Amino acid sequence: MIKHLIKAMRPRQWTKNSFVFFALIFDKQLFLREPFLKTLGGFILFCLISSAVYLFNDLADIEADRKHPEKKRRPLASGKLPVNAAMTAAFVLAALSIILGYFLTPAFAVIIVIYFIVNLLYSNWLKHVPILDVLIVSSGFVLRVAAGVTLITVERFSPWLYMITTLFSLYIGFGKRRAEMNLLEKGAGSHRRVLDGYTIPLLDQYITIVSGMTIVTYSLYTFFADNLPENHTMMLTIPFVVYGIFRYLQLIQTGNAAGAPDEVALKDRPLQVTVLLWGLAVIAVFYLS
Repeated sequence: MIKHLIKAMRPRQWTKNSFVFFALIFDKQLFLREPFLKTLGGFILFCLISSAVYLFNDLADIEADRKHPEKKRRPLASGKLPVNAAMTAAFVLAALSIILGYFLTPAFAVIIVIYFIVNLLYSNWLKHVPILDVLIVSSGFVLRVAAGVTLITVERFSPWLYMITTLFSLYIGFGKRRAEMNLLEKGAGSHRRVLDGYTIPLLDQYITIVSGMTIVTYSLYTFFADNLPENHTMMLTIPFVVYGIFRYLQLIQTGNAAGAPDEVALKDRPLQVTVLLWGLAVIAVFYLS
């Protein structure tokens, strides 16, 4: 049961919580011991609260998941994980993350609570509302960034990064909806009611808009944000962002990201290399220039 519980907690999805480190990295505190340890602690607690959210979401979707060609294999939908065990674990994880988060900083605990409440509303109601469902998912990424800001004393962190995070996460969200539409085809609405409010051409338009805005906003950030190197070397990271967005779109369009493009991206070597090179380039710009 422990094995299936851990699988239901979706540790592969914990990579999303790395957005907590944005404040640490972009405020040039990555190699400072105390800020790093506090941010690492925040990352771990966000993994716990996000796992609690996934468990509650799977509990709410258990019947629909059993009819889904991929999600029917999930521990709860397949019956390998008892409902009572999942519910108990979800409450324990949520309580633990909030209580420990308060000891990091009260503001961090507040963000944890907001994230938890918003996602409970999402699991039960808001995920059935087209467009709003993706906006709520996007807000989770922004809250992760904001959580990182509360953990350290920031001096150089730019508000531009909130907008970049918002646009990029919208791109991911609409891409995931498109992949689900492509996988489920005509029966999409019967598996996920919100998909009745989308069409693939409409999602392609949304993806085009937010991907273009992401590239433009990131490019403007590298030139005009405060506290960046005056020689504009940050603009050298733009090609990595452009390639990453195009590569992810290629995965979606070719059907190689069916159902969960974020998970597929973790297995895609070109994307892995791109993210690594982008991260190294950002660190070089901030810490070596």
